[in-house]
Amino acid sequence: MTDIHASAAVHKDAEVGEGVKIGPFCVVGPNARLGDGVELLSHVVVEGHTEVGAHTRAFPFASLGHAPQDLKFKGEVSRLVIGANNIIREHVTMNPGTEGGGLETRVGNNCLFMVGAHVAHDCQLADNVILVNNATLAGHVSIQEWAIVGGLSAVHQFVRIGRHAMIGGMTGVTQDVIPYGSVTGNRAKLEGLNLVGLKRRDFDRETIHALRQAYRLIFAQEGTMAERLADVAELFGDNQPVMEIVEFISSDSSRSICQPMVEDAA
Repeated sequence: MTDIHASAAVHKDAEVGEGVKIGPFCVVGPNARLGDGVELLSHVVVEGHTEVGAHTRAFPFASLGHAPQDLKFKGEVSRLVIGANNIIREHVTMNPGTEGGGLETRVGNNCLFMVGAHVAHDCQLADNVILVNNATLAGHVSIQEWAIVGGLSAVHQFVRIGRHAMIGGMTGVTQDVIPYGSVTGNRAKLEGLNLVGLKRRDFDRETIHALRQAYRLIFAQEGTMAERLADVAELFGDNQPVMEIVEFISSDSSRSICQPMVEDAA
């Protein structure tokens, strides 16, 4: 049964699913769509062409779907699509897309956005992503499954973050982060593999060992990156996690990759 508090302002044209709970002083705009079991606790605003997936919970003062903070935005119709079973904590902001980014911002399923996190226009987030308190994403950022962005970190526009990557707290990320990588620093440097995350996700010892070997080869000082990637692909062609790293680096030659300090690469 849908439960809408008397003080909430829900537009008559908004689509509200079964079992939705809308708490005090929430605002839901005419083009919003709330899936079954969505809960807006209080003072949550859902505006624009925004879709909130089933059983997602939004906490007080979250702002979902207001116009992007992009001076090139001229009011074109764009979307914010939020998947199912997400937790969106207090003061989180998420903006829809722009013409320059496909007119859509997309968030996957089972993600956690802690207090004050920001998802800018045209970002693409996969499932099980975590943004810790006050983590901020600039426009067009892409984050793959199971990645974590630490508290007070800032991610530059167009950056890609691979699966199972870990961004340490208070890190400035201006280059792409490989899958399974761990980075930290005022300007992020690759510190190694996210070994803690790999163990928590039940990667076996053999896979972790192969990843460590491949990591050392990819970021060695001999030869070019292309040559090292070719060598790793030949040695570990049947190892899916290793090949994810190879393909991630190879897929967009225009992007720079966050790398370790020279003394850490050996």
